[in-house]
Order: sequence, then C-alpha cells, then structure tokens
Amino acid sequence: MAVTHLDLAADKQAAPRVSRPDIALYFLWAMFWLLMLAVGVQDYVRNGGTRIWQPLLWEGTSLAVATFWLVLQRRIDRRYAVYLDRPLVWIGHHAKWAPLVVLSFVPAVYGIRHGVYALVGDTYRHESWSYVLLYESIKLLIFYGLWMGLIFGFDAFARTQDQRQRLLALQKSLAEAQLAHLKAQLRPHFFFNALNTISALMQVDVPRADRLLSRLADLLRATLQWGDKEITSLREEIRMLELYAQIMQERFADRVTLSWNVDDAALGGAIPALLLQPLLENAFKHGVERSRDTVRIEVEARRNGEQLHIAIRNTGAILGADRQEGVGLRNCRERLSVLYGDAAKLQLTPLGDTVEASVTLPWQEHRA
Repeated sequence: MAVTHLDLAADKQAAPRVSRPDIALYFLWAMFWLLMLAVGVQDYVRNGGTRIWQPLLWEGTSLAVATFWLVLQRRIDRRYAVYLDRPLVWIGHHAKWAPLVVLSFVPAVYGIRHGVYALVGDTYRHESWSYVLLYESIKLLIFYGLWMGLIFGFDAFARTQDQRQRLLALQKSLAEAQLAHLKAQLRPHFFFNALNTISALMQVDVPRADRLLSRLADLLRATLQWGDKEITSLREEIRMLELYAQIMQERFADRVTLSWNVDDAALGGAIPALLLQPLLENAFKHGVERSRDTVRIEVEARRNGEQLHIAIRNTGAILGADRQEGVGLRNCRERLSVLYGDAAKLQLTPLGDTVEASVTLPWQEHRA
C-alpha cells in the first residue's frame, strides 16, 4: 500500500482534531478504568477496609499516569500512522517506548501515593521496592501490549475506512468525468446527424428544409435549457424524442408511421438525459432509410414495480451476426454502466420482422 505526500499532509492537517476512533478509544479507556475502580473498591471493602479514599487513590494514580501516556501516545502515534500497513514496523516503533513507560510509571504512581499519604499524616506501606518494581513492570508490560494491540486495531480500521472514503470519492469523480465526456461526445453526434438530414433536403425541398431547421432550433433550445443535467424525467425525455421525431418525419413523411405508447405512471421516472434519442435514431437509420416499404416505429414506456422499462421497436431492419454498435448505442451502454452498474441493461432483440431496443432501469422518482 503506497503512502503519498498527500497522505502525510492530511495526517498533519488532521492532528489537532480528535477523530471518531480516538473518541471511541477514550470511551473504552474510561469504561475500563471505571471497572478497575469498582473492583478495587469492592475488594477493599470485602477485606474489611473502611477508608474508601485509599482504593480510589491507588487506582486513581494508576489511571492518571496511564492516561498521561495514552494521550502522549495518541499525539506521537500520528507520525507512525504511515506504518499501519506494516504491523511489525508499527509495533517496533511503539515497543521502543516501553522501557521509558515502565521506568517512569512506578516512580510516578508510588511517588504520588506516598505524597498523598504524607499530607494526611499517614504512611503508605507496600512490598519491598525490588518486588514492587518487578511486579508492576511485568503487569505494566502485559497491560501495555494489550492496549497497543487494541490501539493498532482501532487505527488500522480508521485508516482503512479513510482510504475507502477517498477511493469512493475518487471513483465518483472519475464516473462524473466519464459521464461528462460521454455526454459531450453524444451531443455533437446527435446534432450532426440532424443537420445531415436537413442538408439532404435542401437540395430537393427548401420549404421542408426550412421547417426542419425551425424544429431543430426548438430541439436545440430545449437541450440548452437542460444545461448540464445528467438525469431528467421520462416526461422531458419523451418531449425531446417527439421534437426529434418531427424532424425525421418531415424527411420521411410517407415512409414511416410513429406511435407512442407511454404509460402516465412512468412519466415521473428518472432517466439519463438524451439516453433514448440514439435508439430512436437507430430505428430511422437502420429501419426507415434502408427500407422502401412503410416502416412502423413504436415507442413504449411503462413502470413495472421497481423498474422502468422502455422499448423502441421498428420494422424494416434485421440484426446481422456481424453487426457493430455505433457511437450512440455504445454511449448508451457506457452511461448505463457508469450510473447503474449491473442494475440497468440495454438489449437489442429481433422479433420477427421487428427489431426492439429495450432499456430497463431501476425505478427512481425524478426530483427537479
């Protein structure tokens, strides 16, 4: 796992702020010491003790010194966070502090206890110093190792979550960039084909070409109103299809019949903007342009439970085994993949003398 300068800068920048894992760790620390205090007082009372402040002092001094080292560890640990992907290196850096912790812990704790007892006119009695140092050192090393393991788990989990969030943010940025590229690629292709249609008519029927230019202007105006919206409602998408269909019907007035079978319940569904136009364009290109007979085109949309189903069917075309997808169709597939993953699909299906292009999307209510 590579560590970049950005990672180090982010760690330094976040230093003053207490992270959620730290809050959780401090909470667990507090619960542990509350338990230690409760057990200490209970054992003291069970053995006939009556001066409750004594067990509170014994455990409290250990708590105070241990908490000092914990807070210091949390501050120093930020420089070692880059080694969390190498546990042995991380442990090695923390293990070198163990002798200092042990050598300072016992004098600090017992020094405070002796001082408090002296203030109240009493004497703090304990085993010999050699026994105390050996016993407390062994106990402290075990305690130190257990908490370092726990801290490593917290920090490693937090780092994994942080990297996961960064990865998700990066994937989102890449997906948005990819969608913007696909959309930018689709619009010129769309208008180029419409202008090509008008150009062909200008040679034979200027009034019809003029009407087409007027309708293309309406279509362009409606597209510009969308701005950079990636998602629109099916109602708006159908309106765009109708504008495009009017242009194409002017060109092939006596060679195509178009029917719309759109369920009102589906009109509020969310759909990627300009998703259906390439499918309708293909129906004209592969059906109407290549056929001398009248071609039927049907646009159907309905809601099926939690799915939005859209189909564009046309006669006059045959799906060949060696067919290759054009820019528009490939664009549609890629946009669906980026936006929905495996939850959406686009299929081309031969139905006798008809070819159906169908899109299935997860149902989402469009919110303007």
